[in-house]
Amino acid sequence: MKGEMDKLVSLAEGDHITELQNYLSALTDEKIKALMTNSALKGKRVGAMLKGIFKGSPSNSSEGANRRLLVYEHCIPLCESGDLQAEVAADMIGLLMLETHTLSGPSLAKLASLFVDAIKVGKMGSGKSLELFPTVLTALAACEALTYGKGELSGEEYKKQLINSLCSSRWDPQCVIHFTTMFRDVPLSLEELQFLVEKVVRMFAKLDLQEIPPLVYQLLLLSAKGCKRQILDGIISYFKEQDIHQEEEEKHGENLDLEVQSIPQDQLRHVEGTVILHVVFAIRLDHELGREFLKGFKTSYGDLCPFSVALLLSVARIQRYEEQVFDLLKAAVVKSFKDKQLLQGSKFLQDLQLGQCSAAKMILDTVRNSVFGWDHVTQGMVQLGFFLMDAFGPKPGPFGKASEGSGGVARTPPQQACKLGGQVLLQGFKMHEPIRGEILEQVLNRLVTKTASPVSHYLELFSDIVISAPMILLESSSKLTETFDHLSHLPLATVQGLLKAVQPLLKVSMSLKDALILVLRKAMFSSQLDGRKSAVTGFLLLLKNFKVLGSLASSQCSQAISSSQVQVDVHSRFNSAANEAFCLEILSSLRRCLGQQADVRLMLYEGFYDVLRRNSQLASSIMQTLLSQLRRYYEPEQDLLPPVKLEPCITTHGDQIFLQEPLAHLVSCTVHCLLWLQNMHTATTDDSGDDDDDEEEEGYRSDLQAILESTTRRMLKSELEDFELDKSAEFSLASSVGVKNNIYAVLVMGVYEVLMEYNFIKANYNKSHLEGVTELFSRYHRLSEILREKSGKSRTSSNKTPRSLLSMGFASTLITAIFRDNAQSREEGLSVLRSNGEFVRYALSVVVQKIQQLEETGHTDGPDGQNADRAFRFLCDMTRVLMWRYTNIPSVVEEAGRKERRCSLSQLCLEGLLRIFNACQQRFPDKMTQLLSTMEAAEDDGEQEDASEVNYFYIRQFQRALFTQLSGSEEDFNSREAQLLVSILAVLSRQLQPTSKQFVQMITWTVKICKETSFVCMFSTRVLQVCCWSSARTSTASWETSIRTWRWKGRLILPSST
Repeated sequence: MKGEMDKLVSLAEGDHITELQNYLSALTDEKIKALMTNSALKGKRVGAMLKGIFKGSPSNSSEGANRRLLVYEHCIPLCESGDLQAEVAADMIGLLMLETHTLSGPSLAKLASLFVDAIKVGKMGSGKSLELFPTVLTALAACEALTYGKGELSGEEYKKQLINSLCSSRWDPQCVIHFTTMFRDVPLSLEELQFLVEKVVRMFAKLDLQEIPPLVYQLLLLSAKGCKRQILDGIISYFKEQDIHQEEEEKHGENLDLEVQSIPQDQLRHVEGTVILHVVFAIRLDHELGREFLKGFKTSYGDLCPFSVALLLSVARIQRYEEQVFDLLKAAVVKSFKDKQLLQGSKFLQDLQLGQCSAAKMILDTVRNSVFGWDHVTQGMVQLGFFLMDAFGPKPGPFGKASEGSGGVARTPPQQACKLGGQVLLQGFKMHEPIRGEILEQVLNRLVTKTASPVSHYLELFSDIVISAPMILLESSSKLTETFDHLSHLPLATVQGLLKAVQPLLKVSMSLKDALILVLRKAMFSSQLDGRKSAVTGFLLLLKNFKVLGSLASSQCSQAISSSQVQVDVHSRFNSAANEAFCLEILSSLRRCLGQQADVRLMLYEGFYDVLRRNSQLASSIMQTLLSQLRRYYEPEQDLLPPVKLEPCITTHGDQIFLQEPLAHLVSCTVHCLLWLQNMHTATTDDSGDDDDDEEEEGYRSDLQAILESTTRRMLKSELEDFELDKSAEFSLASSVGVKNNIYAVLVMGVYEVLMEYNFIKANYNKSHLEGVTELFSRYHRLSEILREKSGKSRTSSNKTPRSLLSMGFASTLITAIFRDNAQSREEGLSVLRSNGEFVRYALSVVVQKIQQLEETGHTDGPDGQNADRAFRFLCDMTRVLMWRYTNIPSVVEEAGRKERRCSLSQLCLEGLLRIFNACQQRFPDKMTQLLSTMEAAEDDGEQEDASEVNYFYIRQFQRALFTQLSGSEEDFNSREAQLLVSILAVLSRQLQPTSKQFVQMITWTVKICKETSFVCMFSTRVLQVCCWSSARTSTASWETSIRTWRWKGRLILPSST
């Protein structure tokens, strides 16, 4: 065998072509095969031998052509056998590729069929010989005509038939990568390429997970030929299916078939990360691929999945695509939220059962998945979060002022998108340490720089970050300290939110607390009023959160911190003595505020009550401060009238007059603090007989009580002339005298109100004491009427009613006593209040005013105004009383109110109810059913447990009231009351589920009312809005039915029967 091989090689190396041909002709096919096999296995001179065979086998002769084909037919399986060394197999394939163009058309066709048959039966396991196949197909395509069956085909058509047959056959999963690599070198038409890509994409599901990244890499290389969109869609669809399967396993893991092989989540995420890197790298090199990717995403928002979001965020790192990617994601998020809103509000759309993709869920899933080493996604994640918060955050109000009371539930799509951005940043902060510093720095920068825009969304995010990772923030204390330096220049709302958020950190970091104290002290002497107000805000927050007793009990913290997170500044843990000295030092600084502008003093008075409740050990210092300040404006001579000095309460600057001391707020703060301390004293003396501090407490309590009683007595004796506020006084804001009188009037009215509240509580329903309350009110009312009359005559005066100083809790107690208190022992005293119609109207007006303030700003003036739980409890009490008053006392008995062209008490009740429902929807959206359930009627009906049933119970009551209005005579029709009723029905109907029977009943009733009733255009427009909104939520048929119901005729809407 060796001799024969040596002879063949020696003949080939010489010029003995004829001898070589004769020698090869003498060898049988089997002998030639044996020579090739032996040489290849030994790895010796195989190349020289193959060259000799080709040299001695001329392609123009049939014998030579057959021998050449024999070489190919034998070497291809030999290379695939795995018995050869890799270098030997590579050399053999290289030689075969060089000689392929010499093969005849039939030989090429036969050789190509050999490849296809081997692939079909799975004999191309190693894929070493597949490098030859593209060369064969290329040569085949160049042939002009080939025999195919009984006819002929061109080489190109023959190649197309082979590829079609190949892609239609079953592939060995182990060979898919080899086949894809091979086709990169095959010239393919667009149709052939599409067919091939479909086949490869279908094979994804049959491959081992670890084989996906190299296959994707080869596909991306193949995309240079075309079908870029198809390849990207196939990759994304595969991982979308895997994510869905993973989600189903998490939800129903125990119920799934145990025989189904599940993919471990960590492996899947790592593979996804690798694939994302491949795709991004390919897009960097092929910008056409990037354009196709973004173009495909624009037209298929519904196919969004965590993988595609991660891919988009990674592509955003390429500068030329950054803006496009975030605009696409922004549009997808808004569209998703809008679709969700439409779906929730439309029974018609719900019945269609449209599949909806939640962009928010996909983005948050991407954030969670990024924990598996997706470092290339995190930067885009941070950019997306801030992009959404910047784009959809709250906007400035009129004249560039930040809108007050922005803290509510995210309802509109932009609000939900802004909230999503915050969630992305918060989750990213928790999961990825490398981006924490960047997130924190950007949040703090926005708090400092966005002074002209609301930053409540960033404050909320910062607060969440503090709670989730306080130790991380302490490591970045220098950034916080730098932010503190800007406090005096920030808006007050920003300062309040920022300092409230950092309270947990101040309790565990002495250095941070000292830095803040230093900044607040500097701000106290700032030339800017807002700077001083910020200082007061900061000091009051510190007083609320640093208790004198107890060092760092969890119950004393405004926000929870785990024990492992408090291992900071252990050597300086706060003890009782340190806290007490610290708080007294702050109080000393705050006393200096009592000599500053009215706004600064007002903040101090509004904050003292909350400080006292949270830190009762400071009671003595606080009460002594209030007593000392009150005495400045109190007339100690008992025979002199009036008992308060108004002149020191104002100050002049040139020819202008300003309020210097908000006296009524000072008295209000003193009264509420005193009443709270008395209640606490009563409770503690019942529980324990500790009288150590009784003498000191008794001293300032008795002094304050004496001042308040004397003030009440002398205010009852004082006439308006004593305040120089009689009817002849000037109240025009155009003159300094008028401004002074306006300030005096507001102060006196405020003092009257505070004394009314104090004396009502002290009266304990005693008739003579309550008569004193009504007498105080009559003087208040007289001054109020003078002010209103003068304001109506003057063009320059404001007609706005001063905000009442009655607390919300007292307003609730007052109307409950007037309308619902049936105790026999209190009837005589309460009859004094009930018989005074103006006092009853005043009480209801104050209630409506307080509810309106809560609705608009989220809080009210006075004690517990910032406490959401107490505010909701007050709303429940007010709702019960107002509902009872409206349903039990008909408005037709209130003729006096109508004659005086004032709204009736029933209208006040309705306005209060409407504002309560709106406030509850906006501020307490999850408690609407609880609010309705607190009404007495619902409590009596034990069967009404379902939310829709409870809601519809009250809808029916308001429907009856509206029907009564509409069915009465034209003279009895009260358009204002009817409009309030329609507005209430609109609010309550939004609580009904579109699928509930109650909602259908509501629609039916509305259509019936519009058919059967004639009413004024302005009112009918509102009903039409309610009906149109409701119909849009139901179905197209209902909508058309409702629209056909009405006809417009001039200023009237008449039923269709007329």
